[in-house]
Formats: sequence, structure tokens, C-alpha cells
Amino acid sequence: MPIAFDSLSALLNHGFDTVIDVRSPAEYAEDHIPGAVNMPALSNAERAEVGTIYKQVSAFDARKIGAVMVARNAAAAIETRMQDKDGSWKPLVYCWRGGQRSGSFSSILAQIGWRTDTIKGGYQSFRRLVHKVVYDDPLPHRFVLLDGYTGTAKTDLLPLLPQRGVQMLDLEGIARHRGSLLGAMPGGQPAQKAFETQLAVALTKLDPARPVVVEAESSKIGRLNIPPRVWERMVAAPRIVIEAPVVARAAYLTAAYADVIANPDDLTERLRPLRFLRGHDLVDGLLALLSKGDHVGLATALIDQHYDAAYAKSRKLDTRDLIATLPTETLDPAALETLADRIAGIMAER
Repeated sequence: MPIAFDSLSALLNHGFDTVIDVRSPAEYAEDHIPGAVNMPALSNAERAEVGTIYKQVSAFDARKIGAVMVARNAAAAIETRMQDKDGSWKPLVYCWRGGQRSGSFSSILAQIGWRTDTIKGGYQSFRRLVHKVVYDDPLPHRFVLLDGYTGTAKTDLLPLLPQRGVQMLDLEGIARHRGSLLGAMPGGQPAQKAFETQLAVALTKLDPARPVVVEAESSKIGRLNIPPRVWERMVAAPRIVIEAPVVARAAYLTAAYADVIANPDDLTERLRPLRFLRGHDLVDGLLALLSKGDHVGLATALIDQHYDAAYAKSRKLDTRDLIATLPTETLDPAALETLADRIAGIMAER
């Protein structure tokens, strides 16, 4: 009998050995239950074919042809991916809405003797639970923003905090984007749904009774929107501000963006939007520094002529409480460890 889960936490703690997503590879790629493996009951092309038959011929013919495809694909999965599973293996199967694909696939596994079940409502019920966390219910968490000008190593400070017993939420890590003009990362960003899934999962693992440090961001990270319930908490959150001189920030950015600097053609393309925002002269000057190999000079010019102006504008009307300002002369590993200690001390009092 399909299992109904009433919360995201309950679904994530399902108690089965393996979660099998039998949707098509395209559906799985857009978003899926964390940890689920994809064993498609229908390939992308087969799903499209069955859908066309359903619309243009009849539901009966679509189900008949679809059943042959599902049986064939299930047999292939059993032969290639389940041969090492013994009789005690417990798989949990789901499809789009908990219907024919997961039911058929699960029935075949049950006939073998595996203790299998399906998720009532399939992926759609999982998606509703994610939506409830980041869109519907007010978040119970208390955020503290880690703020400061671009290049103050906020992203590198975050992973140092859990080592000191401080909860943190790494939005840029989840979004796979460094949140700046040059912030795109190899492999690109996840789909919006997948971003929301990973965010909701991260939130469920945090203790609402303790504050959570979150890096200050705009409402979008790259092309992804921060969901409204999370953004509400961020807008109202007090701030800890990191301050560092331009020379330290330029050195940090040069090291942090070494992968981008290593590809001049890609960097040139990423700077293109600045022509419309700051003018051709600025970008031409940046490209001249790049061509000379003056990477620190390039970072310094970006700070002086773009990043700081954008930051100042975004913070002009900021009325959030300021908890502390933490100055540092350098942003080397030792300095970051010291800053992390100071942040942990502040958070221990909240």
C-alpha cells in the first residue's frame, strides 16, 4: 500500500534501503528526492511516445504499449543494477504522481520477493512538502547575516563555523554560484526546483532553537530566486559585518577566482554586462589589465569601480540591526580562523 508522508522530515527518514525514481531521465534531472537513484520505467523518448499515443489514439493503447516498455526496462534494471541485492533489500519506488509507472515497477520487484513500497502521490507529494517549507509555512529559524563588501571571504568563513558549533546555511553552495558578476561555476546551476529541494532539506536539518548564520545575498543568486519564506527571514535578520582593506580583498578575490582568471575568453564574456552598466571605458580598462596579466590590479579595479558601488547602493536603506563589525587587515587562513572564532563567540551569546 502506498505510503503517505506528512512532512519533509518524515519522508527523508523513510527507513528504506534505496529510493528508486522511475521517472524519465529528464524528469529526474530537473529535481528528485535526495539520494534517489534513477531507474527509468520509461526513457525520455518512450515517455513522449506513450504520451502522444494517449492523446492521439487512446488511453488503452497507451497503457498497453507503456506496459511493455515498463516491463522491459524493469527487467533490464533487475539484470544490471539489482543483481547484488539479497532478499532483505527494501526499495521505495516513486514516479510523477504515484501511479502506473511506480506501481508497475514496484509490483515486479515484489513478485521477486523484495519488500518494496511506493510513495503515495509520488514526486508531486514530495514537491508539495518542499513547497510547504520554503513557500507556505513561516520559517521557525532565526538568521544572522554574515555581511561585508565583496571579497571579504564570507563564503570561506561559513564552513569554518560548524567546526565551532555554529549552525550555518550555505546558499551559494546550494545554488552553485558565487553570487557575483563572475560567480558562475563549472557545471552550471541546478534547476529552481532542485535548488528549493536542497534548501528545504538543509533547513530541516537545522535546529530552530539555535541561530543560523547565512551569507548576505540579493534576492537572486545567479539565475535562481531565493524562496519568499527564506528571503523574509534574511531581510529581517541582524548582521555581522566583516571589514578588510581593498588590498586584502583584491588578493583574496585573485585567489578565489583563479579558475575564472585562467580562462581569459570566458572572463571577457563574463565582463560583457558591465559595458551596459558601467560603460565601455571601464571594461576596456579591465581587459587591458587582464591582457597584461595584472590580476590583482584587475581585482582592485573591479572593487573600486563596480563591486563597492553596487554594495553601497544595496545597503543604503538597510535598517537591520548591526550586531558587530569585525575588522581584519588580512584574509589569509590564519585571519579567517580568528574571524571564525570571533563569530562563534558572538553567536554563543544569542
